[in-house]
Amino acid sequence: MGAYIVVASLVLLVCILLTLIVLVQSSKGGGLASNFSSSNEFMGVRKTADFLEKSTWTLAVALLVLSLFSILVIPRSTSVQTGNTELEELYEGVQPVQDFTPPPTGEATEE
Repeated sequence: MGAYIVVASLVLLVCILLTLIVLVQSSKGGGLASNFSSSNEFMGVRKTADFLEKSTWTLAVALLVLSLFSILVIPRSTSVQTGNTELEELYEGVQPVQDFTPPPTGEATEE
């Protein structure tokens, strides 16, 4: 159960980071790179775009790997291994329906 919580937390963290990285990017090449377009740049426009693109791909691959890994750590129910699922247990507790004949639809005539 502990490994499942760790993997689920990592998936959530990667999703949030990926969302933020994608929102920072601009579809027309602006985004974060356009905010730093002064003459004394630490990172050029192209380097910022490269960094954001590499970050996007890295986080996307990390999300894929964590999603596939989560299959291995999902907690399994013990009742499935014994052949008794919750649905089967509910089905066993249901009483069969008695035969029901509806009353006649026509009005009864009393003589």
